[in-house]
Amino acid sequence: MIIVVGGIKGGGGKTTLATNLCVMKSLTGKKVLLVDGDEQRTASDWASQREVLGIETSWTTIQLTGKSLHTEIKKMSSNYDDIIIDVGGRDTTSQRSALVIADICVIPFKPKSFDMWTLGAVKSMLAEIHAINSSLEVYTVLNQADSRGTDNYESFEMIREMSNFICIPTPIGNRRSFANAASDGKSVVELKRIDQKAVDEIKSLYRYVFGIDYIH
Repeated sequence: MIIVVGGIKGGGGKTTLATNLCVMKSLTGKKVLLVDGDEQRTASDWASQREVLGIETSWTTIQLTGKSLHTEIKKMSSNYDDIIIDVGGRDTTSQRSALVIADICVIPFKPKSFDMWTLGAVKSMLAEIHAINSSLEVYTVLNQADSRGTDNYESFEMIREMSNFICIPTPIGNRRSFANAASDGKSVVELKRIDQKAVDEIKSLYRYVFGIDYIH
């Protein structure tokens, strides 16, 4: 399965979701490729931090950008069970190239933020992609969400009204544990002091994306 975590607005936590999904999938024994398709190299920096700290890693992380991204991924796809591509937060050639061959696209939105203003543009971009890749499934998730819930509900309803995307009903909260894990090159499921709410939220995302419960 090829999964793209994307969108056209930066700062929505795309790399956090991509890296968490990568760790979780690899911990189930699958062979995973993490592709950093963002010129800012955030996923690569995260992987480097993990290596510096000597944390065991069972997947491969590479950098690929530009219009040739999909052709290079095609060459490698038979070597992996799952490929997760972090394409950053802009409508780039890299993102469009990745979406051409993706099975699933995950787009995080921050509630009550400038992210919500991009809904129309995101919908237009994906309509163009669907003309080429009609089997692409698009999931949206509220990320860095309000713990009180009011803003989450309003944003969720806005997404539902403006698109035919599959809206994941469980928001991912704006929790310190995600930032703490990322700074150590980890997923929240690897922290010694588990934040159960954060783990439950990322497990919900995993369940929707992969169609199975996360069990490790």
